Amino acid sequence: MTRQERIAALKAAAKERILILDGSWGVMIQRRGLEEADYRGDRFTEAKYPGQMKGNNDILCITRPDIVTDLHNAYFAAGADISETNTFSATVIAQDDYKLDADSVRDINLEGARLGREAADAWTAKEPHKPRFLAGSIGPLNKMLSMSSDVNDPGARSVTFDEVYEAYRQQIQALNEGGVDLYLIETITDTLNCKACIKAIMDLEAEGMEKLPIWISGTITDRSGRTLSGQTVEAFWNSVRHAKPFAIGFNCALGADLMRPHIAALSRIADTLVAAYPNAGLPNEMGQYDEQPEQTSGAVGGWAQDGLVNILGGCCGTTPEHIAAIAKAVEGVKPRDPAPEKHTMRLAGLEPFEVAS
Repeated sequence: MTRQERIAALKAAAKERILILDGSWGVMIQRRGLEEADYRGDRFTEAKYPGQMKGNNDILCITRPDIVTDLHNAYFAAGADISETNTFSATVIAQDDYKLDADSVRDINLEGARLGREAADAWTAKEPHKPRFLAGSIGPLNKMLSMSSDVNDPGARSVTFDEVYEAYRQQIQALNEGGVDLYLIETITDTLNCKACIKAIMDLEAEGMEKLPIWISGTITDRSGRTLSGQTVEAFWNSVRHAKPFAIGFNCALGADLMRPHIAALSRIADTLVAAYPNAGLPNEMGQYDEQPEQTSGAVGGWAQDGLVNILGGCCGTTPEHIAAIAKAVEGVKPRDPAPEKHTMRLAGLEPFEVAS
């Protein structure tokens, strides 16, 4: 299939059933017990790239492609319709922690997309009744535009809008060139960073780059019901709906029990697909996730039965076993109908107002 044929198949599948996203990559990579040499490979020698490289999971697209392919296959085998590229932190800003150059970052995205494309196509050929799709993972940055980098200076920023825009632009170009079917802007803590990413996509499309669906996934950071940059669910949606996303939703930070009210709120107002991929509960005192597959699937399966979602998957702590359980729990369940569009004023809390004297 051509990419546009795959996109049409994706949209058709979303009307027929609840789609399944893959689960955590971090927990599965940790299980491999990799050493520094696995991350460095032959290309990233200590002489050229000093400091620790271990923990830079994205670089495994280049140095251990076998592991990346294995994980795509594990999640597709578990029942995932969509798998993400292993490029969550593959921007020049995030990779500056490891002193990687722009060419290396571009190669991570290209290889990540290539590996995922090969796996998705192989599974589609194997099971043509259930085509598989590849989402280009675009994660949050380690620098925020909306919040100060200095507690003593509210106006301080460690990065500019133009720098964030350019970093995302480079990543998007490489993911598109590598063959992804859609973009997944995920784990959004700062809506302004997300808007820089959306602008980069729109600008590139205006310049002639092939248009792909956009999936936007924010993060409610705690029981306050707000993102880290202070927005409520509705305000977040109002901030990004101009992008006309294929899907909108939330992931990470919370387990299914605490995430449900926020997904329910989004489901009432979003005139597009609603997606959710919670953590396997909250981490224990050792930072590990104890929630078992049947617990996670039982919770999100209830969301599906109540007509709240169109796409489900897992974030931190979820494994192929969790994804298999979720897929089984929602099999045959009708996907949510998007909310009707309303022609009313919508505010995000970020708009400037002129106060009459």
